[in-house]
Amino acid sequence: MTTATTTPVTILRQHLIDPEICIRCNTCEETCPVDAISHDSRNYVVDVGKCKFCYNCISPCPTGAIDNWRHVRADDAYPLAEQLLWDTLPQQLALEDSAPADGGSSAAVLPDDVERIAAASTSGQGGVAPPPWSAAHPYVNLYSIQKPAVASVSGNFRLTAEDASSDIRHIVLDFGNASFPVLEGQTIGILAPGLDANGKPHHVRLYSVASPRDGERPRYNNLSLTVKRVTTDHEGAPVRGVASNFLCDLKKGDKVHVVGPYGTSFLMPNHPGSNLLMICTGTGSAPMRAMTERRRRKYVPAEDGKLMLFFGARTPGELPYFGPLTRLPKEFIDINLAFSRVPEQPKHYVQDLIRARGDNVACLLRDENTYLYLCGLKGMETGVDEALGDICGRHGLDWKSLRTELLQQGRYHVETY
Repeated sequence: MTTATTTPVTILRQHLIDPEICIRCNTCEETCPVDAISHDSRNYVVDVGKCKFCYNCISPCPTGAIDNWRHVRADDAYPLAEQLLWDTLPQQLALEDSAPADGGSSAAVLPDDVERIAAASTSGQGGVAPPPWSAAHPYVNLYSIQKPAVASVSGNFRLTAEDASSDIRHIVLDFGNASFPVLEGQTIGILAPGLDANGKPHHVRLYSVASPRDGERPRYNNLSLTVKRVTTDHEGAPVRGVASNFLCDLKKGDKVHVVGPYGTSFLMPNHPGSNLLMICTGTGSAPMRAMTERRRRKYVPAEDGKLMLFFGARTPGELPYFGPLTRLPKEFIDINLAFSRVPEQPKHYVQDLIRARGDNVACLLRDENTYLYLCGLKGMETGVDEALGDICGRHGLDWKSLRTELLQQGRYHVETY
């Protein structure tokens, strides 16, 4: 009597991206530290030979498309060329019934014959904060590219001065009978009509919600966005932003296809005594407006913590919501506006004002109920980080260790673009 033998098989836990719910926002590719993620005009894909299971890309993904895995034989891992052609993810194969990797006769793959390539634990991913412990539960992925919500435009108002170089709009979308719940700090995706240069539908563009959870107009099923008309790229070359120009040109009554909502991290705390330290530039003011308006509508001085805002723009005429901000009571919010292009005035950036208010900022940073939010152009991150480091150094704090602590506790949130 002979005993059946089996050939050891290496099973790989392969990281894949779901093309059905991926909105092509490029967050995963920008986040990946080893350049394992790439894309073409159709799909975002993961190179099995480069992926190190660091999980840095998981939390930033707004839809969860990045968090998909398949157990495959190492020799049969899905190549990039195949992934680029997918419209849906493949089903998980029943490996225990498959043939040995060497092509020999069929045999069951027993547990003792399998060498598994273990994935790293997510516990040490770092860089992305959990939500505040008292944040409300967010709803995400209620509407997809295949089945978007249809909203109608109930308002489109220019926020910047007519002679300002930036055309920034406050756009109000009404969802009618469709349920589209959002929280302050969440984003929605806009599907611009038409096709791109390759004949494919335009990728989804993400925009932060600028209104609080009960809507731009309370108890009406609506929300607002803060949108800048894009006419140049980051190098200043002329370019027409597809979604931004579509949104900025909308008229009252026009229809918009919306997906989402997205976002489970950049949320505001809800417990009494929580302080908000908000730093932003330009349209990065959208989530800050939502949080500030939420506090204003339910303002209870005896229970609410402090609000402190640092907001930067070139001139007052280019700062969104400049007028409404100047009318908010000083006892409600501590507002610090930095302007870098006012004629015959020295240039001021948000980091300059943060340093100037160092004593107050340090006091907030020492408070375990303080939550810090940073939103705007990516170039502001370094200056703000250095300013906070300087302040901490002058006040006996270690910003590097404090920043790590804030991230781990869901008290430091960054969204830059």
